[in-house]
Amino acid sequence: MDTSGESGAGPYLEGQLLVAMPTMADPRFAHSVIYMCAHSDEGAMGLVVNKLLDSLSFTDLLEQLEIEAESVDARIRVHFGGPVESARGFVLHSTDYTHEATMRVDDDFALTATVDVLKAMAEGSGPRLSMLALGYAGWAPGQLDREMQENGWLTVPADEELVFDEAQDGKWERAVGRLGFDPGNLSGFAGRA
Repeated sequence: MDTSGESGAGPYLEGQLLVAMPTMADPRFAHSVIYMCAHSDEGAMGLVVNKLLDSLSFTDLLEQLEIEAESVDARIRVHFGGPVESARGFVLHSTDYTHEATMRVDDDFALTATVDVLKAMAEGSGPRLSMLALGYAGWAPGQLDREMQENGWLTVPADEELVFDEAQDGKWERAVGRLGFDPGNLSGFAGRA
């Protein structure tokens, strides 16, 4: 597999976290942490993992989809996955759950975008770890590469602890902290030699 990245400028970011710089101009992505599900020369797709949709619960979603469940895990929350196709659902999850429509991203993460995973979650037979999101973040070919060059994003290795942590407050700071410095020391400007 060619890992030269978009426009040949760097490695693909699939399976990594994008962390918005403090100067992110787009309010939809301010202080966002995005798990990158796919990244190739054809574009990129990811899910925001640190912003909840307070207007919709998992129970509400199951009712809308006419999925019956006797007892629903109250810890399952609905996230804002991004501004693209905001009515479409995605479940980012651990690889212990698989379905014919599941896309395995790497050894730890998989993505399923069918109602079957929601039914399994409602029945208690879903993945060990999961994050339900409506919508996704998408980039056209070369767009993410340009945003990276313009210091819009940092990259951080993804791990289950950070991605699936139920505590959304402080997730951005924890992601930046994994780079080994205080988030308060970040600026949107980087020197060029």
